[in-house]
Amino acid sequence: MDIRGPVLLPARRENIELHTVDELTLVGELALPAEREPVATLVTLHPLPTAGGFMDSHILRKAAGRLPALADIAVLRFNTRGTTSPRGTSEGAFDGGANEVFDVAAAVDFVRERGLPRPWLVGWSFGTELALKYGRDHDIEGVILLSPPLHRATADEVAAWAGDERRMVVLVPEFDDYLRPDEARERFAAVPHATLIAVEGGKHLWVGETQTRRVLTEIVAAVAPDALPLPVEWEGDVAD
Repeated sequence: MDIRGPVLLPARRENIELHTVDELTLVGELALPAEREPVATLVTLHPLPTAGGFMDSHILRKAAGRLPALADIAVLRFNTRGTTSPRGTSEGAFDGGANEVFDVAAAVDFVRERGLPRPWLVGWSFGTELALKYGRDHDIEGVILLSPPLHRATADEVAAWAGDERRMVVLVPEFDDYLRPDEARERFAAVPHATLIAVEGGKHLWVGETQTRRVLTEIVAAVAPDALPLPVEWEGDVAD
């Protein structure tokens, strides 16, 4: 069977709740390898909820659907405050990236409480703003930024990562709607150790199986490179 589209490969999937210090309950899902312990953990931060972003935004959903089986990676997805998906609605209201500081903290706290290994923040679009603004406050291995618009993260917040030894991987689509590779190189130049990857033919929403595989491959290359190359076919059972 070709691995493509919304296929769900085997995993231990659990509906979870996150609890913020300002007393909100956020809904989410944890996907773990079906029969092994994870080698790393992705804490995913979804695109802008006021533009349709949520925990099921397709790259994050496909990461959770594939990477536990293909790379032994745990994937945590959740709806930030005020965001709705088929899983449910997280309490609170969208705050433009301000009080979402507590949402990021609740997710990382959950990973620590569960003893999950080697957490990385994986932000997409609006989620990259949260990773840049708040990731340095937490015990993570690094951040992976997909289509960063740099609308909310300030130049100072980006530059603050220059003195941080944790890894930063930035995937910038060639035809992004907001920030394209040349400008991205200028704006991330303040972080000399950042790895900026310009994705030829890429667009902000990473539509299509070719772009999905490229993004998932770059994530795994950063987090669990021994799992590469990712298979494109699956011979076992799939989830219901």
